[in-house]
Amino acid sequence: MDTSGQLSITHLILNASTLVQVVMLFLLSLSVASWTIIVSRSSAYKNARVKADEFEEKFWSGIDLNNLYQDCVKRSNELIGLEVIYTAGFKEFVRLINSGPADQEVVMDGTYRQMKVSESRELENLESHLATLATVGSISPYIGLFGTVWGIMHAFIALAAVKNATLSMVAPPIAEALIATAMGLFAAIPAVMFYNRFVTKVETLENRYINFMDEFATILNRRLVRVRSEMNQKKDNVQNTASTMQSSMQSSMQSSMQSSMQSSMHQTPTYHSQSTTGYVREPQKTFSHTTVGGEEQQTAFARARLNRVAHTQSSVRYQTPGVEGDRMRNFSRPQSNGQER
Repeated sequence: MDTSGQLSITHLILNASTLVQVVMLFLLSLSVASWTIIVSRSSAYKNARVKADEFEEKFWSGIDLNNLYQDCVKRSNELIGLEVIYTAGFKEFVRLINSGPADQEVVMDGTYRQMKVSESRELENLESHLATLATVGSISPYIGLFGTVWGIMHAFIALAAVKNATLSMVAPPIAEALIATAMGLFAAIPAVMFYNRFVTKVETLENRYINFMDEFATILNRRLVRVRSEMNQKKDNVQNTASTMQSSMQSSMQSSMQSSMQSSMHQTPTYHSQSTTGYVREPQKTFSHTTVGGEEQQTAFARARLNRVAHTQSSVRYQTPGVEGDRMRNFSRPQSNGQER
């Protein structure tokens, strides 16, 4: 029937007013944009989830952290998600350790802050275009409603100029207006539905990233404690070695000085003949032990030396002037038995 043919959707869109057609075209573009975002975000979230699974499997397999870091550096242009967070955190950790002695809390705080920055960037990439999707879901029904209101208003204005209005005259303009509302709902419903789903996926990945950051920070903290303990142990070993060498050097110096003192004490004074009538004592070397024994040891050494000299001089003949001046008298000191020679 012609009436059904005239009321087809294509016929209604083509015969709609200009403003309603503009509204329909705008809603159609919003729908295409929302579906494009839906497809791209779905692929991105799936890729992020798969990459996170692969990285966590490799991370917890017992691989060395340095080797894992070098592998990530080689693929720096392909890193996403947990790989980016791990690379940034480990790099900052190594930099703080190599920069010099620093407090453990400072090192861990700097490492966690760097991982937090990388995590924020990854979440920003995951949340990109979600705002557009939310906007489409929010404004599409209102834009469609605007087209509907405008179409109904235009239909009633046209009916006012007709004296005998029939249903066939009222139905097409109202149908044209309702198409705009339908297109608005068609654009809004998928946008809102996938927006909520994507927000849930982003929150799941965010929680996963935060859990990994906490676990990785704990591992780095244990490693830092082990490194610091090894460094302290090496430092103690060096100090003990230095103190042992210093003690041995001091003991060897003291023993050598004591042996030199003992050898000096056992030296006997020598004498040589000055004339046929007597002997003159040869000057001896003076003892100097100021660095070892002090003044008391010097006094003891001097007394021992004088006693040995006095004992030796008991058998030496002296030449002294007589009472009368010019004449000289020879006499000898009594021997040990008290008899005069």
